[in-house]
Amino acid sequence: MSEDAKRLAVHFYRSRTGADLVRDWLKSLPTEDRQILGRNLRLVELGWPVGMPLCRPLGGGLWELRSSLTGNRIARVIFCATQGRMVLLHGFIKKTQKTPQGDLELARARQKEVES
Repeated sequence: MSEDAKRLAVHFYRSRTGADLVRDWLKSLPTEDRQILGRNLRLVELGWPVGMPLCRPLGGGLWELRSSLTGNRIARVIFCATQGRMVLLHGFIKKTQKTPQGDLELARARQKEVES
């Protein structure tokens, strides 16, 4: 499938200071984990809209990409889909059953920046 055929192109959130926070987080992960997340992101890019178990709506236009990593770890990448783009707003390794409120608030604040 060509680049033009993507349903939802991935873009990384960039802070007002120009920092690529989500990209930097992804780069900090071990190679195998980066590959897992990359494959999952590609599935969303080419197959949007995608539901469970890969993506789950969080409300208000936010979605979470759900990935199982090596060592029984779980990663979440929170994103919004806007203007034909999948903007990765926040990524983290999940340590509790429920998504921490601070992670959701951070993603929502970034979403407001992106959509304004």
